[in-house]
Amino acid sequence: MRSPFAYTPRPGPLQAASPGAAVAYLGALIAVAFLYSSPLVLLAVGVAVALAGRLAGARSAVRAAIRLGLAIALPIVVVNALVVNRGETVLARLGDWPLLGQVDVTAEALADGAVFGLRAVVVMIAFAVYSACVDPDRVLRALRPIAGRSALTATLVSRLVPVAAADAARLRDAARLRGPGAAEAGRAPLARRLLAGSLDRAVDVAATLELRGYSLEAPRTPLRRRVAEVLWVPRAPKPFSRASRFDRRFYLGGVAVLCAAIAAKVLGADDFHAYPTIHLGLGPATVALSALLVLSGLTPYRRNSRPLGRRRPDDGRFRPVDPVTRGPGAAASVQATAVAVAPALGARRV
Repeated sequence: MRSPFAYTPRPGPLQAASPGAAVAYLGALIAVAFLYSSPLVLLAVGVAVALAGRLAGARSAVRAAIRLGLAIALPIVVVNALVVNRGETVLARLGDWPLLGQVDVTAEALADGAVFGLRAVVVMIAFAVYSACVDPDRVLRALRPIAGRSALTATLVSRLVPVAAADAARLRDAARLRGPGAAEAGRAPLARRLLAGSLDRAVDVAATLELRGYSLEAPRTPLRRRVAEVLWVPRAPKPFSRASRFDRRFYLGGVAVLCAAIAAKVLGADDFHAYPTIHLGLGPATVALSALLVLSGLTPYRRNSRPLGRRRPDDGRFRPVDPVTRGPGAAASVQATAVAVAPALGARRV
């Protein structure tokens, strides 16, 4: 069972772009989510990242992130409503609780908690799109010259987290298929088994890396030889070093989102506060920024490629095209040969 957050190679601009461009685009949207508290702006960021994920082919990752984000947002709203007693609109007085004192549920506390929960959902969707659309091997190659060990650790984490999620799903299915007569498996035993399996897999991965020589230090090259290699020896092209043709689009999209967010912040677009009463400003700057954020979700859009084939202008019949030679396919070549040879062989048309 494959985790929805696992990277899956797909043809698309977001997958073809370099890791830096994808991080710049998704990171700009996440920065706006942390920079603003207006529910309208947060909702626009959520729509943008969800739309980008659907256009990139990561629909299952977006759905799973929404479910997981809502599961995290609900406790945030409940805890904030029980702990915070600020606000003028009291919805319920629950009396005196141990360790909490007088508990009064207010509409302002619920609204404030809903904003925090909405931000958690938005960030969860953005990281789900990153995990499903950005190749971790390319991230490792990009970060290896800067910090080799940190890049290896980050890549292993991004690889093993979806594997752990798939293991948890398999354990739940196995516990469900034991039959009605078996004792019910609680969450604690499943969590212990998942933790034990993750530790065993981590030990296996560490042993494999050690056998491949990751624990050994690279032999030091003399300084004179290194200088000679840098000055005279031509370097081979690095894999994935050439920028994609989609990089400019994502870089410009990220810069445009950040610049618009900063300018709108200066103009007072984040006109929202929950205490002492709920106030949500819907000024022109807020509406314009929200519209721009929703449109930024169309950045990974790509028009459908032209179908593989051509039409003859004389008779209008479809001619298959060979994808390698870009000429008539094998079926069309055989048919043309048969038509040319048939009169010479005296074949009769039926």
